[in-house]
Amino acid sequence: MANYPRAPEPKREQFRRYLEKGGVIDCLTSVLVCLYEQEEKPNNALEFVKQHLVPHMSDSDHDTLQQELSDLREKCTNLTEENKELRTKLHHYEPYSENGV
Repeated sequence: MANYPRAPEPKREQFRRYLEKGGVIDCLTSVLVCLYEQEEKPNNALEFVKQHLVPHMSDSDHDTLQQELSDLREKCTNLTEENKELRTKLHHYEPYSENGV
């Protein structure tokens, strides 16, 4: 195994507290405990962890992401319409000829 340089202890401790404060440690621990308690271990442990991390999102996180997705879809639709309008205007002022000139 490769030896990676260790971060200074105060920096590591600060990062650990940051993860604890954000609930990351508890979330990961619960998913890993769930994996450990599986009688029949899944073939892909990483996929198991990915699938079981999603339910740990809070409802507010989920609602926020759903709203952001909705807003971005609306923005995309608006930009697509604006693009069509601008192309139409462009073709009106710069008509395309058969020979490309």
